[in-house]
Amino acid sequence: MKQSQDLRRLLESIDHKSYPAYKSAQGLYDFGDYTLSIDHVQGDPFASPSKVSVAVSHQKAGYPAALFDQPWKKTAFEDYLVRQFGREIAQFNFKAKGSGKSGLMAISTPGPEILSRTACECSPKGITLRFQIGFPAFGRTINSGELIRILFDFLPRSVRNVLFYRSRNPKEVQAVAWLAEDQQFIREELKRLNLVSFVADGAVLARESGISSRPMKESVPFTSPESLRLTLDLPHHGKLSGMGIPRGITLIVGGGYHGKSTLLKALELGVYNHIAGDGREYVITDDTAMKLRAEDGRSINNVDISLFINDLPNKKNTKNFSTPDASGSTSQAAAVVEGLESGSKVFLIDEDTSATNFMVRDELMQQVISRDKEPITPFIERAKGLYEQGGVSTVMVAGSSGAYFYIADTIIQMDCYRPFDITERAKEACRQFGEDPTVHAPAFRLPSPGRRLIASGASAAVSPGRKDSSAALSQYPPENAIPNRGRGRGHEGRGGREERIKTKVHKDTLQVGKEEVDLRFVEQLIHSEQTAALAQMVRCCVSKDLFSRFNIVQIVDQLWNQINREGLSSIGDTSYAAMGLCLPRRQEIFACLNRYRG
Repeated sequence: MKQSQDLRRLLESIDHKSYPAYKSAQGLYDFGDYTLSIDHVQGDPFASPSKVSVAVSHQKAGYPAALFDQPWKKTAFEDYLVRQFGREIAQFNFKAKGSGKSGLMAISTPGPEILSRTACECSPKGITLRFQIGFPAFGRTINSGELIRILFDFLPRSVRNVLFYRSRNPKEVQAVAWLAEDQQFIREELKRLNLVSFVADGAVLARESGISSRPMKESVPFTSPESLRLTLDLPHHGKLSGMGIPRGITLIVGGGYHGKSTLLKALELGVYNHIAGDGREYVITDDTAMKLRAEDGRSINNVDISLFINDLPNKKNTKNFSTPDASGSTSQAAAVVEGLESGSKVFLIDEDTSATNFMVRDELMQQVISRDKEPITPFIERAKGLYEQGGVSTVMVAGSSGAYFYIADTIIQMDCYRPFDITERAKEACRQFGEDPTVHAPAFRLPSPGRRLIASGASAAVSPGRKDSSAALSQYPPENAIPNRGRGRGHEGRGGREERIKTKVHKDTLQVGKEEVDLRFVEQLIHSEQTAALAQMVRCCVSKDLFSRFNIVQIVDQLWNQINREGLSSIGDTSYAAMGLCLPRRQEIFACLNRYRG
């Protein structure tokens, strides 16, 4: 390993040379208390900034092992370091002068959710931080004096203030670990108490605006109805009361603008832990919960939607249904089946973003259009079966149809942002109103597992000469690593030429090769770095031809197992491409692969 002074001399020697000379600085350097790695140098001062990382051994960092000895504490600890390092380098951002992105210093910018990121990795060896620096230049001429200021003044101060325990407030760091333990305790209690979610009394659910994740000032604090209130004794916080939503079918009702969707949104994001001060740090939802909605125009690939749609006029088989341009009802039907595949045990639904004909058919419509003329079996007739046979609960916001009162186990009315349990009152109204609209529902049958994204017989067209895929499965069982993975390598093209598969990522979309995946309506995907990670996963599936070898559950298992063994950065096609990644849930991986048209 080279020494820090070697880097200083090199930078002094290339001062005022053409910008590409910065490439010679790539490598690993010993700065005494830490090592600096210049992983990738930008092509010019206007290009994406250079990728840099610093690593400190645990012995030198000095953080107690108890802060990161469990996965949930480790994620919270890494998240804390990213936030603190971001604050430190922000004071030096663009202090070094030059053209383009000269002097930029940046790291991942987390929202209120605590997520696993490649920006910080706490491994058995030590702590690694990955970030970006804009190497300074005037025009396209190197200004190494300014880079020396960054690497030998700004950066060491930031590293010392964040990565060394002696520089931190021990109580502040300990509070991060304690909150993570309390949140994990609640998640375990959800399972023990057979709950979908817990919403603490005093939680602030409303946000500042539709484009802000900050808590709304002077909003109404959450107060649980007495009938749903329970008190948990957390390891560190102590006793905490709040609303427990039981498993089964839960309806959230009330007038417009009274907080129905606000509560559902909090439950939707409760699959992630939140930082202290967010207002939702003690809103905890089953971490497999999945938001369902209509999604006109999405592609559906080989999905058994016969649970909801049958006997189409064109005689199309709905047990292996595919379309490049789904309707709202068809897309929502497919989303339910895909959610079951992903292992989701809770469906979250808002009436406002659902297909009306998928959700319910009223009594008058059933009289005018007989059941044998309607191919759609609405969700209201399937929700009970999903819970009783599939173990999948439903939490639904409803504002216009009272039909769901008949099947709901729990009914919560939101009134001026305060929840009230009106289950008994609504059930009494049902008894007086008339017959349960679901009594004539057709027989329920869960779809068979093992769906392939490439239908039977299609694999030959994708992979000429490949053996039967069932034989391939015996060679590559799901628990094994993704076969033949190679960093920076593409797949074998025709004629044996290896092709590089390029990826592009925007806020809500990703592109792998020429195929774009639209993720705008995957609502629990909350950060662009999660999208970047999904792009690398799709690239990996394409380059290794996993789609024709395995079913979708086996594909996700292979990706997930590799990440658990080797870390999230292992799915990147280059070491520096893996820097800006954030781990999505299994449910979002399924959602992405299901929307990939390639």
